Amino acid sequence: MINAGLGLAGAATGGLLGYLAFGWLAAQGFYALALPGVLLGLGATVLAKRRSMPLAVACGILALGLGVFTEWKHFPFAKDDSLTYFATHLPDLRPLTLILIGLGGFGGFWFARPAAGPRHPAANDHPTP
Repeated sequence: MINAGLGLAGAATGGLLGYLAFGWLAAQGFYALALPGVLLGLGATVLAKRRSMPLAVACGILALGLGVFTEWKHFPFAKDDSLTYFATHLPDLRPLTLILIGLGGFGGFWFARPAAGPRHPAANDHPTP
C-alpha cells in the first residue's frame, strides 16, 4: 500500500512537471503533448520501490486523462471552452493531437510497468544437486 502511494505521489509530481513543461514548450512554439504522460510514468517509477502492473495501468489511465486536460487547458475549443464540451468532442481534435494523447498514455504505462524478466540473474539459477 505504501509502495502504491509513493508511486502515485511520483506520478503526480511527474505529471505536474510535464504539464508545466508542455506549457512552456507550447509558448516557444513546440507541441509536446505526450510529455506530461511520459513524465507521469517516469515519476511513478522514481518513487515506487517496486513497480507493479496495477500501478502501471493506473498511470496509463491517468496519463490519458492528463493529456486530455492539458490539451483542453492550453487549446480549448473556441465555440465553448468548458471541459464538458471538450470531452464530448474529443473526436473533433486533429489526428496528431489524438495520437500524442495516446502516446502519452502509453508512455505513462510503459515507464511505470514492471521490468520484464527477473531483476537478478541469480533468480533463474536452479539449485544444483
